[in-house]
Amino acid sequence: MRAIAYRHSLPITDPSSLEDIELPDPVAQGRDLLVRIEAIAVNPVDTKVRRNVDPAGAAKVLGYDAAGVVIATGPEVTLFKLGDRVFHAGAIDRPGSNAELHLVDERIAAAMPDSLDFAAAAAMPLTFITAWELLFDRLGVTAGDRKSVLIVGGAGGVGSAAIQLARQLTGLTVIATASRPESRQWCLDLGAHHVIDHSQDLVAQWRDLDLGGAELILGLTNTDQHQAALAEIIAPQGALGLIDDPKGFDIGLFKRKAVSIHWEFMFTRSLFQTNDMIAQHDLLKQVAELVDQGVLRSTQTLVLGRINSTNLRMAHGLIEDGHAVGKLVLAGF
Repeated sequence: MRAIAYRHSLPITDPSSLEDIELPDPVAQGRDLLVRIEAIAVNPVDTKVRRNVDPAGAAKVLGYDAAGVVIATGPEVTLFKLGDRVFHAGAIDRPGSNAELHLVDERIAAAMPDSLDFAAAAAMPLTFITAWELLFDRLGVTAGDRKSVLIVGGAGGVGSAAIQLARQLTGLTVIATASRPESRQWCLDLGAHHVIDHSQDLVAQWRDLDLGGAELILGLTNTDQHQAALAEIIAPQGALGLIDDPKGFDIGLFKRKAVSIHWEFMFTRSLFQTNDMIAQHDLLKQVAELVDQGVLRSTQTLVLGRINSTNLRMAHGLIEDGHAVGKLVLAGF
């Protein structure tokens, strides 16, 4: 099968940072689905792994978002059949979806929305799983909540999903951050009640909204830079949920307000084969149903062309520059 891989951690401007290669076809075992990949999306985690995990010459295939067709199943599969159109985010400890064929455990995949094409569906799994788990599993948000939530980095992939889930499925007042006119408008279009600029004084802008303290904060990006401001903005006994990798994090800033700190990592369930691993199948199934009902929308913003190393390097570069809005997608080999 054709695949895109890297052998050493190199700058994305280096043509060898991602290369087109040939690999043997994988074989489905256990609860595996063998999926013929039709579209992939690119996430910040792809670029972080490429930069920080050097495979020392071995070919490592990245990719944590995909949509495609089931062409084979392992002997223990019960949830899917041949020909099913599925979408999934994969597992961080297995070969990725940047290949013609991809193995994924059925418990972390779901039937893709009937109303979407493969490209639009591929944009959704990782970010919607992350946002869903962060809001509902980690922070314990319920449909009836009338709290305020500050989403730092609202125009990114996870932020775009979190805005929709919070606005459409709960009573939360949604405040997102964005620093450019186009990203600000994107957040408003997705349902944010207010948008403030994270490149300016967050505390002053928050006070201007006159909302009191933020009961919930989603720290999706640059948490190390914003932590002092977040400690000022958050309400006493509030909750802060993180997904990024701050180089330094002073948890003591939040002690006086008795703030609870929560980490979200959507690969935890698959990495540790937790007893509730199938929860990701269930939540993706709900996401697909909500898309078909018109409640949620794909966050695909740009299809960069076919799945090859040239276009994948372009996608990695756009994400590393920090200027991507929504999700970047590649479709077809």
